[in-house]
Order: sequence, then structure tokens, then C-alpha cells
Amino acid sequence: MDNDIKGYVHSLETFGLVDGPGVRFVVFLGGCKLRCKFCHNPDTWKQKGDEWTAADLYNHIKRYKRYWKNNGGITVSGGEPLLQTEFITQLFTLAKKEGIHTAVDTAGQPFTVEGDDFEAFKALAEVTDLFILDLKMMDPEGHKQLTGFDNANILQMAQWLSDNGKRMWIRHVLVPSVTDDENDLKKMRQFIDSLKTVDRVEVLPYHTLGVSKWEALGITYPLDGVPTPTEEQVQAAKNILEQ
Repeated sequence: MDNDIKGYVHSLETFGLVDGPGVRFVVFLGGCKLRCKFCHNPDTWKQKGDEWTAADLYNHIKRYKRYWKNNGGITVSGGEPLLQTEFITQLFTLAKKEGIHTAVDTAGQPFTVEGDDFEAFKALAEVTDLFILDLKMMDPEGHKQLTGFDNANILQMAQWLSDNGKRMWIRHVLVPSVTDDENDLKKMRQFIDSLKTVDRVEVLPYHTLGVSKWEALGITYPLDGVPTPTEEQVQAAKNILEQ
């Protein structure tokens, strides 16, 4: 592995409270192949950003270690972090040498069980304590219409993580009339129940805070007019997925 490989870092958050257990230092990487219609960070689609080596980034992150106390750590998000697997592996290898909790927040899209990419993923899994996996929907055709890709390899990744004892949080963004179909949610619950290492399931209400980013990039927002879910809609989804 090239120890001088550089990662494309979109932005950094020094005091994250929702991206894993405890207080987290969150690294948002640039680059994502999915084109989710509800994406609130379209500015992370292109693989660009500030270039860091893993060592330089880790030395920067360590300055905030006092905030984490006993249950925080480092989360790498995106974009899609798995597009820069080797960079994250180097970063997390440094973190694990000092006993720091590591998490990857991912939609799973580039996952494959073939070739060098699979070997790189397994190396990352060795130094990752938690995978926070975004499941958008179970129907493969609906998933393709929503994101540009079907979900076969994403579900395969979840199964691999379960089979190999890797801890998971599952997240689902609830978009009215898009990802709130009751039958699809029940299928998702069945799939989650088949996994052995899921510690938490979270329903995240769709919001429109990222619409201005679409406008700034000159991209037509495809869900214009779709409302945020009501409390009742969110609770109905939670009753299926979280109970």
C-alpha cells in the first residue's frame, strides 16, 4: 500500500454528535457515484477537495481527542468514502494504534467481492469498528430510479459485514411517496432481521436543507415540491424499522 496516497477531503467537522457513538471528528470525503434524488450534499459528488495524506490528517484530528472522552472517535463520511478505501485504511490504522474508535458512514455502492477492490475493502474492515450503512429501499428497480444504481451489491455488503462480525448501524431516509412504501419498509425490516450484527436502526426524516446547493450548482432539484414527512409518517416507519 502506498503510504503517500492522498485523500480528497471535502470538509471536516470537529464536534459531530450524530455520526457514531459519542462525540466524533467527522471527515467528509469528496466523490460519489450515486445520484440520489434527495441528496443534501451534491457538492460532494465530484472526487475533489483538499488533499491530505493520512498521516497529516490524523495528526490534525488528534488535536481534538480531548472532546471524545471514552466513547467518541473518528467517522469518515462523504460523498461515498468507499471510493477512497486505501486512504481510510491508512487513517484508521493510525487511529487503532492508539485505541481510537473508527466508523465509516457509507451507502455501500462501490462494494464488490472481486479482485483488488475486495481485498482493499477487507483490509479496511480490519481497522473499522462500525459501519453506518444507508439503506434507501429494497426494490432494485425503484432503487435504480432513485439513485442511478440498483442495490444488489449494497445488500451483499451488509450480508458480508454480518457474516464477518462487523458491527453496523442501519439508516433509512424517509421521503414521502418515494421511500415510505409500507411493503418495501417491511421487506427492509425482514432483511435487517436476517443480519446478526446490527446494533441500531434509525429513520431519518427527509429535509430540504440541501436544495440551495443544487441551485448553486445549476442542477434541477428532482424532488421539488415533495414535503418533509409528518410526525405520523416518521413514527409509522419507525414502528416498522426500529421496534
